[in-house]
Amino acid sequence: MKRREFVTLLGGAVATWPATLRAQESARMLRLGAVSGQPMNSPFWQPFVQRMVELGYQEGKNFAFDLITTSNIDGYEAGYRELARRNVDIIVASGPEISLKSALASSSTKPIIMIAIDYDPLARGYVTNLARPTGNVTGVFLQQIELTGKRVQLLKSAVPDLDAATVFWDRITADQWEAAQRAGTNLGLRLSGVEFLDPPFDYDKALAQAAPDCRGTVIVLVSPFFFRDRAQQADFALRNRIVTMFGFREWTDAGGLMSYGASISSMQRLAAEYVDRVARGVKPADLPIEQPIKFELVINLKTAKTLGIAFPQSFLATADEVIE
Repeated sequence: MKRREFVTLLGGAVATWPATLRAQESARMLRLGAVSGQPMNSPFWQPFVQRMVELGYQEGKNFAFDLITTSNIDGYEAGYRELARRNVDIIVASGPEISLKSALASSSTKPIIMIAIDYDPLARGYVTNLARPTGNVTGVFLQQIELTGKRVQLLKSAVPDLDAATVFWDRITADQWEAAQRAGTNLGLRLSGVEFLDPPFDYDKALAQAAPDCRGTVIVLVSPFFFRDRAQQADFALRNRIVTMFGFREWTDAGGLMSYGASISSMQRLAAEYVDRVARGVKPADLPIEQPIKFELVINLKTAKTLGIAFPQSFLATADEVIE
């Protein structure tokens, strides 16, 4: 992970941690707990686990990661209560707001490392200061709401004559949906929202609920349950010849057309470093919350060719990566 991809709120300096201070072999087992919509073998958690290994933690020897997966939003609360019952040492609250909210409800004393992906923990009152967080919470904060408007803008740049599109959203992404509507209004782009309620999701059925002239383009907002379906969404878009915009490159890797956002891998690796620091005795309140400052536009040109889409050269030139 390149540390310049993140900034702290403490004088703008990025924290670096000497290798000599990394985890030491110990007879004591470090037990982590998390609740997630993603399984352990997903690209969401693999970078986290890999970084833990690099920091000296070996599964089953000095490290155990108790990951409870949930298929819907209602599973977070029960999952974190169960982790509190199991008495894990450090809680990882990654993804939607309900993850951190449930983690805090389960314990007011256990250290919590958050990866806040779809909400503002400062605006919502979970922390009182990003540079000097109080209480038992620290970690990474991605300004997802602001990025939503940028994605709408990039979509308009990619398809200049576009005047209508569909937005897929759920309970987790309600704030993103509002941000998309504001951006669409400013750009003269009419958006037809389709709310998803109970997984598993039927994307063909959902598209039929959108206004007919909006169905040729779909913006999928960043939700753990949409992310889990990224391969299914790519297939759905190809079958229906739909232009798509997503929030992370993992969607374009799976065959989606475009994505714009921060690196999940970098955020998760950084979260592992927070875990390491706390495991060695640093208080969460002494670790500034970091924010990604590097964002990438990824275009799947193979998918574009399959759909018969020719992007303006000016738009292609802005891409950070083009998948051939």
